[in-house]
Amino acid sequence: MHAVVGRRTVLLDDLPAAVDARRAEAEVIAEAYRTAHRGNDYAALVAAIADALADLTAAEQRMEAAQRQVSHGYVRGTAGTA
Repeated sequence: MHAVVGRRTVLLDDLPAAVDARRAEAEVIAEAYRTAHRGNDYAALVAAIADALADLTAAEQRMEAAQRQVSHGYVRGTAGTA
């Protein structure tokens, strides 16, 4: 099998250890979702995607809140003082 890493195609056996570890982690998570949904692959996939989207939304909200705090700090002239 092949995989695209950056702009080059490599054999899956040649992937860096970090990518290999990330894939192993993903497989464990996928199996956990599959088990939680009693082997229903479609339901497990939908649940995993829904959870990922919820996590993404939460991360975006935290980032926006942090940006507002930084922006207010500059307006008040207190940026960098704690």
